[in-house]
Amino acid sequence: MPIRRATTLFGMLLICLSGAAAMAADYTMRLHTLVTSPHPYNDMAEYFKREMEARSDGRIEVRLFPGASLGQDPAIIGELGMGTVDLMISTTNNAAKQVPEYQVFSLAYLFPDMQTLMDTLAPGTPVFDYFSEVYAEREVGMRLLALGATGTRNLSNAVNPVTGLEDIQGLKMRTPPSPMIARTWEALGTLPVTVAWPELYAAIQTGVAEALESSIPGYMGSKLYEVAPYLALTAHTLQANHFSMSERSYERLPEDLQQLVTEVAVEANALGLEKALEYEAEFVDTLREEHGVTVTEPDRSEFMAVVQPLHEELAAEMGVDEVLALIRAQ
Repeated sequence: MPIRRATTLFGMLLICLSGAAAMAADYTMRLHTLVTSPHPYNDMAEYFKREMEARSDGRIEVRLFPGASLGQDPAIIGELGMGTVDLMISTTNNAAKQVPEYQVFSLAYLFPDMQTLMDTLAPGTPVFDYFSEVYAEREVGMRLLALGATGTRNLSNAVNPVTGLEDIQGLKMRTPPSPMIARTWEALGTLPVTVAWPELYAAIQTGVAEALESSIPGYMGSKLYEVAPYLALTAHTLQANHFSMSERSYERLPEDLQQLVTEVAVEANALGLEKALEYEAEFVDTLREEHGVTVTEPDRSEFMAVVQPLHEELAAEMGVDEVLALIRAQ
């Protein structure tokens, strides 16, 4: 190869390499979700990635890890504390071990609708500030970016259609790792068992559990309708989610990017509510028409009559009576 041509090619290579280095992000962040798509959490994550990368002018790169590919929520919370994972979007239920105050959102029929929940938990409200302080006091190593609502939680099972309380008596009911949820379903007459979400399909299939409560997108995305084909629209819980960030990762950012992270997380939460409402209506029709799921709408007043009188008792037992009072005050 002629020397001049070789020199020219080498120079072009150096330019390309230096250009690639110039385009490299200053900060790379890993964002965990527990669920598979379609699900509002993953829509929120994709929105966050797109907007952060665009509005930071490429200074931030966000890498998404859906479907528990990095691990289960309790372990991920520990990873955020160490700064080895940067961000997570998930249900407050799965953070109850590290943040027991989150159990308040497991009280059945606590909010009348999802917009009320969103308004109650918005940044700057007493409830949001309360949980921000809890993060600091418990030294979990996380910063709370946003709280929101991503759909209703409903009952499904492998045994029979549910039209009333009598239809769930004695069912082995999978509950998340939240004592309050377990107590609630015990009061309703079921036998709570704890099973990790990724293991739930097999647990229902083998009879370790017979019923579950979940969001409709979670039920749909994990194909639980194949083993639990009876869906009851109990809407017993309006599912609260948290969007949290590693405190170490947050502190590494300059102030302008800290503000951007918080701003985009709040926007992503609003999208999560919009997608949740869209998915629920669409998925119920799909489950019924394409997957042969039996969908019922039981009398919710029966369920309310059992669980609402337990609010104060359960809140006191779980140490969440203070935040319950804040919620009711708003």
